[in-house]
Amino acid sequence: MAYTPVLATLGFILSEDRRSVLMVHRTARERDMQYGYFNGLGGKLEPGEDIVECIKREILEESGLTVESVQLRGTVSWPGYGDDCFGFIFLIDGYSGEPYSSNEEGELSWQPISGLSELHMMEGDKDFVPLVFDATVSQFH
Repeated sequence: MAYTPVLATLGFILSEDRRSVLMVHRTARERDMQYGYFNGLGGKLEPGEDIVECIKREILEESGLTVESVQLRGTVSWPGYGDDCFGFIFLIDGYSGEPYSSNEEGELSWQPISGLSELHMMEGDKDFVPLVFDATVSQFH
């Protein structure tokens, strides 16, 4: 059978001092596959949209922030996760605006990068999220 994944983006927004990242604590919908977990912000590509347009739109929708600078850090494949999914992982290091305190998925909060390993995250996310912030890694796949 052909692998025809849903394409998605996931972004991690750095604070101005580059020590924290804006995370969503997904507690708004009990039927959410990621209920109770912390994650970055993002979502599925819409028809005719490229991955950069998608992450900019998703960040604006989910956080109220306008992305001004974005770096593709890597890609991740999640076969068998609901729909098969292929994600483009971004670091957002330039933006304007003030973030919402919450969105339809849950509470938004700045979390110290040094403490991300202690957050309740999906097991697979714990493998690649540190790479997003590792300057010695050019990209991961």
